Amino acid sequence: MAILYNGTIKKGFMVTVNAISSDTIEIKGSKFIAFLMPMAMYEEQMASLRSHHPKAVHFVSATRSLNEFDQIVEYSGDDGEPKGTSGKPTLSVLQGHELINAAIITVRYFGGTKLGPGGLVRAYAEVANAAYSQAELLPYEKLFEKRIQCDYSHITFVEYECIQNNVQILNKDFGVHGAIFEIQGTQDRLDRLLNVLGRCVV
Repeated sequence: MAILYNGTIKKGFMVTVNAISSDTIEIKGSKFIAFLMPMAMYEEQMASLRSHHPKAVHFVSATRSLNEFDQIVEYSGDDGEPKGTSGKPTLSVLQGHELINAAIITVRYFGGTKLGPGGLVRAYAEVANAAYSQAELLPYEKLFEKRIQCDYSHITFVEYECIQNNVQILNKDFGVHGAIFEIQGTQDRLDRLLNVLGRCVV
């Protein structure tokens, strides 16, 4: 069940990831493999992990993201583990490290020995923290998208300035009157870019 938090988000304190990191622990024969990833990869990776680990018994997950109103939306799933022993401690790792737009999936292979509720909580928290320790963290920045148009003679200049201002080009279409760029960046970067481009774009 998703949890929606209303309230002020502490700008500048949140971090995110743009690649998958992973780590593994073994406890009493059970193997726990945790994967920390960008939220955008969550569904695809869940399907992939279930396919590549057919003998695993649980695929525990937790996600933490922002919606269009800048509210934090959280989810955790135990996938058959006793309620509250796996998804919740995994989510607590995302919360504790102020991760946003990120997800953790932990694959568990049962080793034959039951760990008990306390043992499961510790195991899932430990392996989630282990995956976190392998990650390259990025400061979270709110991104905006914008469409701009320029003459063909200015395409190279626009592309160069996008790179210089750390603005991503999402798409580029060529029409009768020139090129239409779909770009993405923070508001400050977009403002700086448009100031530099001036009358070259509309």
